[in-house]
Amino acid sequence: MIWNLVHNLKEQNKKNDCHSCESRNPVKNMKKYFVYILASKRNGTLYTGVTDNLVRRVIEHKEKLNKGFTTKYGIEKLVYFEVYKYIDEAIRREKNIKKWKRNWEIELIEMENKDWKDLFYEIANDNEIFEMKNLIKEKYQEPGFLLPQE
Repeated sequence: MIWNLVHNLKEQNKKNDCHSCESRNPVKNMKKYFVYILASKRNGTLYTGVTDNLVRRVIEHKEKLNKGFTTKYGIEKLVYFEVYKYIDEAIRREKNIKKWKRNWEIELIEMENKDWKDLFYEIANDNEIFEMKNLIKEKYQEPGFLLPQE
């Protein structure tokens, strides 16, 4: 599942000059919800979350904008994600995975990502990352803005 989405993104990027154009990126083009797993390293500390914007959320983790669990344990490597059409399905799946035994989570990751590659750089190109970082920076500077909670 993951590799099909990543492969489709790569194929589209090969065909298109404008990589940051939302209409050419299926992750951005449709309203989707993501269940994702981050790791500190291979077989390291894991974090499972849910979001409606995977690129933004992973950047928030990588930039250590949330002073919680992922920052404390250096968890910022996107090793697994699933895409859902409905938020209630994504939340249900996230809660389900969080109840799993650790070895089940590792098996899930390794079924799709045996080398524990950081998938973030497979789903987002440099322009998208730059644009999202600027949007996040602006948002975080707004008066009264509250940081997302883990």
